[in-house]
Order: sequence, then structure tokens, then C-alpha cells
Amino acid sequence: MMMQSTWLDKLERKFRKFSIPNLMNLILVGMAVVFLSDIFLSVQYGTTLSSYLYFSRSAIFHGEVWRILSFLFIPINSSPIWILFSMYFYWLIGSGLEREWGSFRFNVFYLCGAIGTILSGLITGYVGNAYLNFSLFLAFALLYPDFQVMLFFILPVKMKWLAWLDVAFLVLEFLRSSWSGKLAILFAFANILLFFGKDFWQFFQNQIRRYQYRKKMK
Repeated sequence: MMMQSTWLDKLERKFRKFSIPNLMNLILVGMAVVFLSDIFLSVQYGTTLSSYLYFSRSAIFHGEVWRILSFLFIPINSSPIWILFSMYFYWLIGSGLEREWGSFRFNVFYLCGAIGTILSGLITGYVGNAYLNFSLFLAFALLYPDFQVMLFFILPVKMKWLAWLDVAFLVLEFLRSSWSGKLAILFAFANILLFFGKDFWQFFQNQIRRYQYRKKMK
């Protein structure tokens, strides 16, 4: 599936110089720093750095404005083993998307997802970065459906099958979530619609045409 977006071409010509190269690497380094800090602080002082970084609307309105962005650096996983696997996986995805799109477009994609997540947080009170990270995974799977990864470093699996599992999980999560959870999912995946919405629409139109053609041939 190829991304088609004239509006991005115009934006890129004007604002390319403001893009941040290797953005995913910077985010992952930030997560690693927070993860290691959490381990040290929890042992020494019984607290964590993450507790001062997560998104909280009430805390933001009381002056802790850094939480608007700092939640992006909350570690993906709290397990020392799984954090390595998760960070490698998202480094692979982030670098692959940036290689395909270029720094500017990857920045826009991530920024759109982050803004959507922040808006849902300001409306509902609390959000995390999990759905935003899922949107990166789905974008990679749409661009590289046959890319093969070693699940748990052992089992070879194509991205498209992992993506279907991801979508099934998100649908179930959406159905059983409260309205605030539903809003968080929709807002976090706004970047997918912005970047791939036209492709989805063309795909569904093609499927309808094929169905109508087969119906006529019967």
C-alpha cells in the first residue's frame, strides 16, 4: 500500500528544514534513560521518574506543563528483558518508516499521532503512549506487509499477520472501553487515516467493483 498525500508534499517543501532526523532514536534513548532512572530511584528512594512524567490533565492544569510531552518517553515495558525486545522492535519500525518517507514525513506522522493523543488526554483526563506506538507498527505493516521479523527472536512471522492480530486487539479494546478509551484510540490513530485514508478508500472501492463484476458474471 502506497501513501498518497499531496498536502504532505506542500508541507515538506516549506518546512523540511525543521524536521528532526532519527526522531525515533531520540525517543527510544529518552525511554532508556527513564527506564534506568526508574530502577535506580525505586531502589534508592522508593519512587520513579515515570510518576512525574505520565500524562495527567489535573497535574498539567496545576502547573506541571511538561507532562503534555513527557509521557512520550514513558518506557514501553517495565521488564528488563522485554524492554530490550520492545525498543529493538520500535527502532526497527521507526528507522524503516523514516527510511521510506524521509525525516520530515516521519516527523509529521509521529506528531499527528502525538497531537491526537494529547487532545484525547485533555478531554478525558489521562492517556498513555501505547496506542501511538501501535500506530507506528500499523504504518510499517501497511508499507511492508511481507517483512519478516523474528518473534521472541525465534519464530519468523510476517508483519501483516502481526498487524491483523494488532487490529483484532484494538477492535476488542475499542468495544470494551469506556467512551474515554474509545476516544483515545480514535485520536491516536488519526495519523493512520491522514496518511493512508485515500489508500483505504481506493481499496474498498476496488473490492466493491470486483464484487459487482463477479455478481454480473454469474
